[in-house]
Amino acid sequence: MVNQLLVNQIICMKSFIETIKSIEVESPADKIIGQLKQLITSGQLQPGDRLPAERILAEKFGVGRSYVREAILKLEFYGLLKTNPQSGTYVAGLSIKVMDNIITDVIKFNKQDFNALLEARYYLELDAVKLAAERRTEEDLKNIREAMIDYENKINSGQDAVEEDMIFHIKIAKASKNSVIESMILILIPDLIKNIVENKICGENRGKVAIPEHRLILKAIEDQDIDAAENAVAAHLNDMFQISKAGYDAQSIINQSSN
Repeated sequence: MVNQLLVNQIICMKSFIETIKSIEVESPADKIIGQLKQLITSGQLQPGDRLPAERILAEKFGVGRSYVREAILKLEFYGLLKTNPQSGTYVAGLSIKVMDNIITDVIKFNKQDFNALLEARYYLELDAVKLAAERRTEEDLKNIREAMIDYENKINSGQDAVEEDMIFHIKIAKASKNSVIESMILILIPDLIKNIVENKICGENRGKVAIPEHRLILKAIEDQDIDAAENAVAAHLNDMFQISKAGYDAQSIINQSSN
């Protein structure tokens, strides 16, 4: 009886893991990265070449400029592109073979391990909000508050608020005044929030539940209460963290049962 119960639990856990993996999709930003990779490996884009302006790239790829910006940011983060505010964005001076391998890894990074991405976002956002509570300026508070209000207006009118949710969290990361944390969150958040919301991973009513949670986070940042800020974000992201934890636990049971 006990053994059968354990087998049933393992089967349920395995099904849960497979469900998580099934939501992995290629984002518009990754498609852009993939096309840029083809241009580089084919020699049409050489190290040192300047990319067209974001507006032109958006028109050519048939996507919004925000997706182009996200793709460029990811490639900049990995040192594959270099941006000069005065003259534009250039392909880094790396060999085509090296760039090909790195770009492949950048694309895989978003898909390989959904549980790991959830866990990474959780701990990064805890660090970001603690620093934001300590370092925020009045301008930061204004930007975070505006993002929060935009999110609430969309949710209360029954509209999708994925972008507004992203902006709220990104503005907090910006207030941390740590460019590395901000860049990593900018890389992780778009695909994760879209997957979580579109697949209702945290439940049907998650959008409305997040409203008071966002307010608590902002209040803690305003008060420069680092502990309260950390606790507020931990509570806000708890469902996501528990999904990640359950995924790791389930995978551990499955691995043990197969040995």
